[in-house]
Amino acid sequence: MAITINTKHGQIDISNSTVASIVGGAASDIYGIVGMASKNQLKDGMNTILKREDFSRGVVIHQENDKLAVDVYIIVGYGIKISEVAKNLKEKVKYNLETMLGTPAGTVNVYVQGIKVLDDIK
Repeated sequence: MAITINTKHGQIDISNSTVASIVGGAASDIYGIVGMASKNQLKDGMNTILKREDFSRGVVIHQENDKLAVDVYIIVGYGIKISEVAKNLKEKVKYNLETMLGTPAGTVNVYVQGIKVLDDIK
């Protein structure tokens, strides 16, 4: 399923994997996010950190009217304030979608799938 954007010049179809890459890129820039998690933990394994090419497995995209609704599944570092990470991620995803795609972002839901203890935190 592709995201459809109608403009005065015609129709643009953007694949879900492209949108997932934009969302995953935003998530990788946020301090405190260790990685993306799979939305289907039973099938893909418990709390597996996804690589950049697998971001589409950790992002679910729905089109509601003219807005995008995004579900993001993440893993947060131990000791990091989860509410701040989620707030920062929502703001960054909305900004990236609106600037890169030119379409307004609707809801951004953040699901924390796990916490990882980082060895290199000092």
